[in-house]
Amino acid sequence: MLNIPVRLAKAEEEKNLHFSMLDEKNLAPIKYKKINAITGKEVPYDRIVKGYEYKKNEYVVMTESDFKAANVEATGTIDIGSFVNQEEVDLMYVEKPYYLVPEKNAEKGYFLLCEAMKKSKKVALAKIVMTTKQHLALIMVRGDFLVLELLRFAHEVLDTNEVEYFNAIKKAKFTAKELAMAMQLISDMTEKWNPVHYKDTYYDDLKNIIDKKIKSGKGKVVQEYELPKAAKATNIIDLMPLLKASLEKKKKKRA
Repeated sequence: MLNIPVRLAKAEEEKNLHFSMLDEKNLAPIKYKKINAITGKEVPYDRIVKGYEYKKNEYVVMTESDFKAANVEATGTIDIGSFVNQEEVDLMYVEKPYYLVPEKNAEKGYFLLCEAMKKSKKVALAKIVMTTKQHLALIMVRGDFLVLELLRFAHEVLDTNEVEYFNAIKKAKFTAKELAMAMQLISDMTEKWNPVHYKDTYYDDLKNIIDKKIKSGKGKVVQEYELPKAAKATNIIDLMPLLKASLEKKKKKRA
């Protein structure tokens, strides 16, 4: 029943270099056009709609009012359902995890690294470049496989004095009794962390709207067309010789 109005403010500042696509001949900017896959003609922005493919080449069109109608309360509130101990939260549920999948012939080195990290109870810090930007990353073992979690560099995290909304806010005072009641409320709402208990209610509501449109006959069949085939990766790396080389390098440094 406790309602605390809040606003969202960024807690990070992305450091990225933005590049323009140019024609090598005269350095003229390259423009991207939205092309109709069937006619090959450009489609104006105001004629583009969102469609959900519920069967192959069969779509139901979704409007902005459909998205707003799906669980209106969930789109405008942050609803605290319970509290959990921080150490119980699986890092896999942080927003952007990636599974690291071994390529063919790299399985032995991959699982050797997994087992070594598991036995030593260590996680790895790494750097990775994705779309012209370098990221700090955490690599950890989850089950039998490796997970990579993107992290932020220190210079990308804003201090509270850099968030403009905080500048004009004075810290409010409260009584010891009010603090005790707030702590009691948190205690009463505390439970064991179990990700299965938390449901994406907005997804469920949006899917119900889509299903109703399909049942009412609002779905439309689109002419089939071929998509370009994705190129297969050919660079296969085996960790074993790299591991041996790394160990030899460490031995030489110690000597």
